[in-house]
Amino acid sequence: MKKEEKKVLVLDDDITIRKLITHHLKLNNLKTVEAVSAAEGFQILENDSIDLVLCDVTLGNMDGFTFCEKVRTNANHRFIPFIFVTAKNTFEDKTRAMKVGGDDIITKPFEVDELMLKVQALLKRADIYKHYGVKKELSETLQSKTPQILLVDDDQSLAKIFQYNLHKAGFNCQVANSAEEAFQLLNSFMPDVIISDIMMPHVNGFEFRKQVLQNPKLKSIPFIFLTAKSEEKDILDGYELDITDYVIKTEGPKVIVAKVSAIIKSLIKERQKVISELHCAADSLGVKVIPEAFPEFEKFSVRHWHIPYEGIPGGDFIDYFQIDDSHLAVILGDVMGKKWKAWYFAFAYAGYVRSALRSALKSSKVYSPGTILNEVNQSVYEDAKVSEVFTTLSVLILDNESLTVSYTGAGDLPIIYKDSSKSEVRKIKSEGMLLGFSRDSVYENLTLQLNSGDIIVLTTDGIIETRNKENQQYSLERLVKAVESISAEQDELNIIKQDFDKFTEMKYEDDISLITVRVK
Repeated sequence: MKKEEKKVLVLDDDITIRKLITHHLKLNNLKTVEAVSAAEGFQILENDSIDLVLCDVTLGNMDGFTFCEKVRTNANHRFIPFIFVTAKNTFEDKTRAMKVGGDDIITKPFEVDELMLKVQALLKRADIYKHYGVKKELSETLQSKTPQILLVDDDQSLAKIFQYNLHKAGFNCQVANSAEEAFQLLNSFMPDVIISDIMMPHVNGFEFRKQVLQNPKLKSIPFIFLTAKSEEKDILDGYELDITDYVIKTEGPKVIVAKVSAIIKSLIKERQKVISELHCAADSLGVKVIPEAFPEFEKFSVRHWHIPYEGIPGGDFIDYFQIDDSHLAVILGDVMGKKWKAWYFAFAYAGYVRSALRSALKSSKVYSPGTILNEVNQSVYEDAKVSEVFTTLSVLILDNESLTVSYTGAGDLPIIYKDSSKSEVRKIKSEGMLLGFSRDSVYENLTLQLNSGDIIVLTTDGIIETRNKENQQYSLERLVKAVESISAEQDELNIIKQDFDKFTEMKYEDDISLITVRVK
């Protein structure tokens, strides 16, 4: 079977750069489509199947940042790998590139080999992402979320009857009265199942199905034909278009509900199988991003709470490293770009950073997290394989002789410190940039003298950004209040967990990672 060739959109108004990039992409067996403006880029994305975008920042009427931001608002284009190729290389430019939805940025003049390496890496990640359920970001659990149904039928009265019965059965059903209207809905609504009438004006059900099959983002969605026609030929014609099922309208709404329910159950079972395979694959890599046990360290109690989002190995990682009898390193990291849900990449990158940290810790003559992070940042920044991948990082070094903690961070959230002697809680913020973001990043130490009963809390954005049913974020402020409420007799980890679970009703939106440190 011939391997499907990938297609890359090259958007640059400089013909020399555009032709140079196109030439080398073709040498690497990639198809290319060229555009000179954002308007042309939008048109190509709408009408063609694009696997990756290479985009200049300085364009005509619309710059590349705005173009990318608008591309990401379209549900069908939200996960296309997007690389900026630009002469802009300031910290602000890199920050904006990530903020608007870019996946990578490479500066002109560039090394062709480096550009090809980044293109191939992102395409590989996209392939794995698609294989394991790209349209759901490998994150939606049909058991805990309302299944989404798209019903396409020009008979408005009958459509309302079916919609009512599907809503009554617990489904969210959106109705389109034509194929054209359906595709407009599909720009912002990604269903779990599509149900379509066959006899419709302008574009009938068969043609609609063919158009769906031509769209790589829609073609694997289960598809049911709903029709008044019951001739054998029509049914066979439907199955030749790789539909999931066929329902005769006279069979009634209950049959539709039953068949949709059966499909949803099948999807749930398949997804559970995929998650199981992911865990087996993660185990086979031999890398653990979360320790199986808490560390034992004199004068300190160090514990963590971690829940991978929907059970899928994610981008957060935790590590403990005992430097000697008197010093323990506590590390919490969060790999950026988890929209890929690239579990294998998070594992590999976490292993890379942990290895670099441990190497620096072993060789360092001073127990300074700032010095260690400066060294690791240099290694990450200069390594072409990971130089444009960023992570937040919090590093503590506990000293059980002087009863102190030294802290530094890389783009992380503030740590929360409770001074038991004053019953005072404060946030301590590092000024370090994201790891790997800049060669010139400087990481400085913050040292605290501790007392018995003091508490330190580290977390990633999964906790503070998770929302409740009122769409309110848990927030750093609420976490601070939870820490304030902890008494000397209470279990600090359980108090925070209980408050968080009560607020969110145990419905999490990201990896949940928290580390607590208490001085005994």
